[in-house]
Amino acid sequence: MKIKFIYLLIVLIASCKGSEKQTVVSKDYTQYVNTFIGTDGTGHTFPGPSMPFGMVQPGPDNRDEGWSHTSGYQFKDSLLLGFSQTRLNGTGISEMGDILLMPFNETKKDLSNRYFKNTEKAEVGYYSLLKKDSVKVELTATNRVAVHKYTFPTQEAKVLVDLQHGLRFIFEENQKGLVIESDVKIENNTTISGFCSTSNWVKRKYFFTLTFDQPFIKSEELEKGVFDKAPKFELSFQLNTSKILKVKIALSSVSVDGAKQNMAAEMPQWDFEKVKQDAKNVWNAYLGRIDIDAPSKQKEIFYTSLYRVFLQPSNMADVDGKYRGADDKIVQAPNNEYYSTLSIWDVYRGAFPLLEIIAPEKIDGIINSMLIHQKATGFLPIWTVWGQDNYCMIGNHAIPMILSATKNGFKGFDKNEALKAMVETSTNSHQISNWELYNKYGYYPFDKVDNEAVSRTLEHGYDDWCVAEMAKDLGDLKTSEIFTKRSNYYKNLYDSSSKMMRGMDTKGKWRTPFDPLIATSPMNNPGDYTEANAWQYFWTPAQYDIPGMKSLLGGEEAFTNQLNDFFTIEAKNPNKFLGQEAMIGQYAHGNEPSHHIAYLYAFSNSPKTGQKYIYKIINEFHNNTPDGMIGNDDCGQMSAWYVLSSLGFYPVNPANSEFVIGAPQLKEATINLKGGIKFNITAKNISEKAIYTEKATLNDKVIKNKIITYPQIMKGGFLKFEMTKN
Repeated sequence: MKIKFIYLLIVLIASCKGSEKQTVVSKDYTQYVNTFIGTDGTGHTFPGPSMPFGMVQPGPDNRDEGWSHTSGYQFKDSLLLGFSQTRLNGTGISEMGDILLMPFNETKKDLSNRYFKNTEKAEVGYYSLLKKDSVKVELTATNRVAVHKYTFPTQEAKVLVDLQHGLRFIFEENQKGLVIESDVKIENNTTISGFCSTSNWVKRKYFFTLTFDQPFIKSEELEKGVFDKAPKFELSFQLNTSKILKVKIALSSVSVDGAKQNMAAEMPQWDFEKVKQDAKNVWNAYLGRIDIDAPSKQKEIFYTSLYRVFLQPSNMADVDGKYRGADDKIVQAPNNEYYSTLSIWDVYRGAFPLLEIIAPEKIDGIINSMLIHQKATGFLPIWTVWGQDNYCMIGNHAIPMILSATKNGFKGFDKNEALKAMVETSTNSHQISNWELYNKYGYYPFDKVDNEAVSRTLEHGYDDWCVAEMAKDLGDLKTSEIFTKRSNYYKNLYDSSSKMMRGMDTKGKWRTPFDPLIATSPMNNPGDYTEANAWQYFWTPAQYDIPGMKSLLGGEEAFTNQLNDFFTIEAKNPNKFLGQEAMIGQYAHGNEPSHHIAYLYAFSNSPKTGQKYIYKIINEFHNNTPDGMIGNDDCGQMSAWYVLSSLGFYPVNPANSEFVIGAPQLKEATINLKGGIKFNITAKNISEKAIYTEKATLNDKVIKNKIITYPQIMKGGFLKFEMTKN
């Protein structure tokens, strides 16, 4: 399904502003990336091109609504609405899908919404297909500009430009259309520019300029639907003898002038092949930050996962650094970086700690973006798209991300201002956090909170621990004491009879009836847990308080028994819409609350049992096929779990600089760090049967505490595993 090019020398050029320092890369890592992985089923990934942390992601839209098409694309689908310029990777909710273009052959107009699946090709920085009306479509991109190339069978050509289009969350609620306001102008016979304001998962504004390399000879505005607020144009062309038409679409959150400036800076020419090659060069420099020795199938899964980790968050600042903030004001971004598409509930767990290792130059920008958001809104972001918060999911998990960056030595943000933002977010109630209620009862009572009462309490406990740690590190002992107390609220919901965290009302009575196997979700089955059941959320406090969890259960043996039960009790009517997917007992790899749990065995009296499950998860729930990802990728979190676990470690507590030793899945790996520093990983005697870590050493010293730290990794060195069959 992929075109693979092998070449000996690649030079990195043109990154965020087209002027990053050149880097020589001696391998083509892009040949191992299969952008179709996860496009079939519930991975919700997309095959189209994007730059690392890029603003645009042009690609095919099979449908504009429905849970199966949240990226606009599903591998099994052969219908085609057209090609839009923006989308999210692996999310459970639809957004973006801006500016749909559809080239078509007038003589075969009835075939224009179909394509030959066997002509579909994708690789890093490139996507193409052949439509059944004989029009070939090719796509590539810079950071802020989508580039299309259409090859027609004749010199007569048509293109639909649909500005009403978008990827909708819930169709029934959006029948009136996504666009609530627009101002679009045909500037001349090659250029259309304007803006649209949309209302979907968030309310946002995007500005654009769209230009063709050949003039259209006729433009017809199509009749608007009853609720349409933006135009649709059918453009006619008489092409030159090449029969090729090219299009550039630049976007901005600021203005049409901003979009034009982005195009002038990144795509002043029409050289499609150069843009495609430049994208590959940039991607090779990123993918080459980890070099592995593995069979081709394993390389394909690994480098595709690494690719997806680098896709988002997106830098939505224009080339001059301006962006539209959460308060709708135009702001100048520090260092021309303002990151959005922050799926924080997901990525704080594994993707962000991984980026701290392999893309440390991005971390200060991400943290500053969150702090800027807090100044504009009064609280740290929950889940942002195009700079706007959709309040999706629970907790305030920008907090552990800030603590992690602080503990790991990042210095590009004000630590005291960061603590102030963390405290304000944790004390001033906002849309998803009611601190008066939380503090009054020491938990969220289910008769006062309509759903997710237990999950909210447990996730706030982790954030509270992070605030306490940040305050302690900065010498604010009073604040640390307050939030340490709050971090223990989870114990108020522990039911010793069921050994579960259970819903309690304002009178201190447990919710009845109670079945710890029944999953709940606010959209599909409201209850006390978030896309999970009581078994899965039981382990949330273990991110930061394993001793406390052991004490509740009655010691290490009881802790181990609880883990054993968790991984062996069969699921009851698993439902993927309730987060019950890719199951081992009650472990649900398809959703994030389970991702750290196999690593808790490292703190039990049976650590190799956890290593057995890590091996099973990697080999049963990840594959190099379109259906090779079971569960939403969620902006790279699923992929990050795979990368880290393959290397042999994972952050149970993503904020304390520690990675828990597991069982590597690679014979050799090298993390290529800044300044030529290398962190080498080897697994001696590894095989399909020798899957257990007998001993791990760092720089020839035995690791006795099951932990390696971020500073140890970043100093470089040798992590060696000795693998055994039992």
